[in-house]
Amino acid sequence: MYLLDNLLAMARIKDRLKNNSPGPFFVDSGCIDCGSCWHIDPEHFAPTGSSSYVHTQPDGQQEVEKALLALIDCPVAAIGAPKHLTAKSSADVFPILVTKHPAGDVYYCGWSSKRSFGASSWLIHGDEGNVLIDSPRWSAPLAKQIKKMGGINQIVLTHRDDVADHANWAKAFNCERWIHQDDADAAPEAEKLVIGLDVLSLRKNLKLIPTPGHTKGSMVAVLGDQQQILFSGDHLWWNPKKSVTVASKDYCWWNWTEQLKSVERLLDLEVHWLLPGHGYAHEFMPGQWNEALEQTLRHAARAPSSVKI
Repeated sequence: MYLLDNLLAMARIKDRLKNNSPGPFFVDSGCIDCGSCWHIDPEHFAPTGSSSYVHTQPDGQQEVEKALLALIDCPVAAIGAPKHLTAKSSADVFPILVTKHPAGDVYYCGWSSKRSFGASSWLIHGDEGNVLIDSPRWSAPLAKQIKKMGGINQIVLTHRDDVADHANWAKAFNCERWIHQDDADAAPEAEKLVIGLDVLSLRKNLKLIPTPGHTKGSMVAVLGDQQQILFSGDHLWWNPKKSVTVASKDYCWWNWTEQLKSVERLLDLEVHWLLPGHGYAHEFMPGQWNEALEQTLRHAARAPSSVKI
């Protein structure tokens, strides 16, 4: 068993941010405000606008374990806790099951990488082999758990920003990597390229849809034909405060007009789960996906560039 204290650097108590709630868990000044902690544990972590902080201390073993997930996931070791909570805690906690699907069960990998600004990565565990969607930072405990699940057959890199430690994962599991040709310079060792705008069927129940905009080579992955799971990279995410799906002009690095065209490409899907690289995941009820995207497109058509949803 891998123990936390043997693997992870810890936040420094002398750099503890003043807005943390009094108690054992804290965020220090090394925080990069990526949001990984408050995505995985919003009951205890929240954003200030420039960093994250502990708004409520965990109470009881179950809540402590949830906060420790955020500690492990933090890409810059900016979350701290005393040794009596970490000394005997296992690091063998990821990946975590998100949802079961006939086309493959989906897990959150954790171990976010600073190189991808704390982006989420996902593992599809299916009968045709396992697929890693975007790359976490290299982690021996995570690799051990994935090996127990059958390893990795393919890695899908949704866009250039979230490739992180893909080379380590490809080498460890001898698996092929897919990336769009227009972002391929971010992973020049990738074995397979998606070219143009055509939808590519990676396997029976998994397709890749090019969605240029956020970057020129952005693409999404769609699992299943019904009750679909959409791995959206940085193309789309969920805003829980406003209950809207977000496509952001402020975080569009290539072409906003093309990104909106790419959003329109997804209107005919039947998405049940939206699993992004950055931002919140969300579960949709039947019929809600199309309504949510239509709302996003209406907002984008009338909003000035400085307005975010």
